[in-house]
Amino acid sequence: MSHTIRQKDKLIARVRRIKGQLEGVERALTSQSACAEVLRQLAAARGAMNGLTAELMEDHLREHVLEAANDDDRRRGSEELIEVLRTYVK
Repeated sequence: MSHTIRQKDKLIARVRRIKGQLEGVERALTSQSACAEVLRQLAAARGAMNGLTAELMEDHLREHVLEAANDDDRRRGSEELIEVLRTYVK
């Protein structure tokens, strides 16, 4: 069973919190809040996204590379993570 399935409820809760943060940014922009407030909200949402991303990358590394059942699975897990990292750091 994949780590995302085992932690599904926890991950969905985090995504919903991030969604709420982004909705807060939208409300702040709609209500013409001060730019500093909008920037603070965006920074918080970005931090939450980065935290979620880092957690999922770590879990992927642990499950699909370090604890892989065989060398083929380990290679596949490594290649998947490399692909994600290339996209993430662009």
